[in-house]
Amino acid sequence: MALDKEFKEIPGTIVFDAEQSRKGYWLNQFCMSLMKAENRARFKADERAYLDEWKMTEEQKQAVLDRDLNRMMALGGNIYFLSKIGATDGKSFQQMAGSMTGMSEQEYRDMMVKGGRSIEGNRRIGEDGDAQRPRKD
Repeated sequence: MALDKEFKEIPGTIVFDAEQSRKGYWLNQFCMSLMKAENRARFKADERAYLDEWKMTEEQKQAVLDRDLNRMMALGGNIYFLSKIGATDGKSFQQMAGSMTGMSEQEYRDMMVKGGRSIEGNRRIGEDGDAQRPRKD
């Protein structure tokens, strides 16, 4: 049973708690399997077939195929486990983080070097409008 959690009102925040851990157990186990070279090779050879070996939901599998990290996190993925997918694809953590914000890697890097995202409008959902920028597809 989900508890009322204050942090759900913080824009763009997914706290990996016990509820998220249970929801994403098989997704995260799949990610950890990518630490072995033979599993990475099998995944890259036929992603769908490899995913079908895991007890993930169809929505989780589709998020992996789409490389939609934000959706994977919402579905229980832990960013440190999800980074194994990025590494399998030859992406840096910075490239992955940029993709989650709708920014290019360079835009994301520049923002972080300048101190990160402004907290103005990012304290609570609805504060001065929607706090999240639309995704760039």
